[in-house]
Amino acid sequence: MSPHLQGSLFDQADRPSLGPLAGLRRTVLSDGAWIDLLPGWLGGADELFADLASGVPWRAERRQMYDRTVDVPRLLSFYREGEELPSSVLDDAREALSSHYADELGEPFTTAGLCYYRDGRDSVAWHGDLTGRGSREDTMVAILSLGAPRDLLLRPCRGGETVRRPLGHGDLIVMGGSCQRTWQHAVPKTAQARGPRISVQYRPSGVR
Repeated sequence: MSPHLQGSLFDQADRPSLGPLAGLRRTVLSDGAWIDLLPGWLGGADELFADLASGVPWRAERRQMYDRTVDVPRLLSFYREGEELPSSVLDDAREALSSHYADELGEPFTTAGLCYYRDGRDSVAWHGDLTGRGSREDTMVAILSLGAPRDLLLRPCRGGETVRRPLGHGDLIVMGGSCQRTWQHAVPKTAQARGPRISVQYRPSGVR
């Protein structure tokens, strides 16, 4: 289940631990969207990756694509509001994000969706998180990345330059404002050799 992960030379923490969120840096996008980025927020991220890769009840899904049913190119797990997360560090991360963004978001992060990208062939297509309130309201989606770096791409829905952010080994990105409605994001396939990656997406209630 767990492909080999090349550990980060820069992450020497003995155990998973969160740093301060004061280092977040915001990039203002168009149409009321923005992203916050904090590289290496989680120290010891490779240890947490290994625990999640082997301990989470991952599931493979199939979805209808036009006239055929296809495999979803990643493994998934979802924790609803009130469900226990698979690591106390993930609980701590959710609480820290809820506290940091309390005034701006106005509500806590409540759910956690996990995606397991086993290698460069796994991906997620261009999309916005538009199931529920994200289709009509400003909101936030916070993503904690574990494992090997993969590029997260963002592009404006009405056309324009694509933004590229490589994420892995404990990096944090938060997409906010109108980002889910006015921009799309994707993790594209790559023919280059890539190790496994897990992303943890925190969302408020009613956003998916």
